[in-house]
Amino acid sequence: MRTQGLARLRGWGGAAAMAVACALTGSLVLALPEAGGAAGADESAGRTAEGSAQGAAQESTEAAPARAEECTTPEQSLSPADKDGPTIDAIRDREVKKLIVGVDQNSYRWGYRDPNKKTATLEGFDIDLAHKIAEEILGDRDAVLFRAIPTNQRVKAIQSGQVDMVVRTMTITCDREKEVSFSTAYFKTGQQVLAPKSSDITGFDESLDGKKVCSAKGSTALTKLEELKKKGLGADIGTTVPNQLDCLVRLQLGEVDAVVTDSALAASQAAQDPTIELKGDAPLNTEYYGVAMKKPEKGEDDLVRRVNKVLEDYRESGWQKSYDKWLKAALGDSAGPPAPKYED
Repeated sequence: MRTQGLARLRGWGGAAAMAVACALTGSLVLALPEAGGAAGADESAGRTAEGSAQGAAQESTEAAPARAEECTTPEQSLSPADKDGPTIDAIRDREVKKLIVGVDQNSYRWGYRDPNKKTATLEGFDIDLAHKIAEEILGDRDAVLFRAIPTNQRVKAIQSGQVDMVVRTMTITCDREKEVSFSTAYFKTGQQVLAPKSSDITGFDESLDGKKVCSAKGSTALTKLEELKKKGLGADIGTTVPNQLDCLVRLQLGEVDAVVTDSALAASQAAQDPTIELKGDAPLNTEYYGVAMKKPEKGEDDLVRRVNKVLEDYRESGWQKSYDKWLKAALGDSAGPPAPKYED
């Protein structure tokens, strides 16, 4: 089985080769500094390896259990406003006036570095959104400092103040809302199975019985698998990794039989490797991505409201252009961004 996986790898090229290089060296990320010195760090440090403490750490609050009864619409957020406040003022008062954004750097078409380009700067759908937020808040789309963080460190990075926000295919859930604040939803997705085209796996059903399934630590995919396991799912779900892309590489190496992740990410990964595909006619559930930020103290909700204002404008002008550029080839025509829902 491993030999077959290696055979698949030999046919790779372009961005897929980048994915293997990143994942096999421990998924390159920027080591998160202590909160006090975040603003002056250089994006180029993002090429340092994550392997050690990052890979071992596991942020339990990242996992999203079933929604609590009192939380039925987690994608609701504060109403938009374009007024500045203490949070935004603090960002502007830094010596280096840049928005610090936690992102992925190896999710194809979302946040990744194209090895075929000399600069290999971060690009993708989430990166476009981060640039837009920086442009609206600081007046310069390039006034953004990207910090590449693994899936299971997103909440920790926000809570510790190491980033101002996370724009990293982060699903809005009731459990996560206890730890961080979210913007309104900017993308609709759901959990789906990714497996080789030759596999007899057909989706979230008995075809997964006895199969080894990989998911990322701290992901909604792992939470959903754990829920299904309690209901009788016969799959082996013990393989977890710090970054979701690591699952793709394990699949290609023949170390697992399937991957479970958001359908949007799965489609982008299928675009990297023509030997794999999404299984099942549709995602198992409905989920939404949002921009995650630190829970505000009283009177300090200006950043959340300002991001919601940016998203309001972005849905009208910018979202579709970015979708067509990065995601249309893998996901097909879009119905457009999800409509915002507000608490007040």
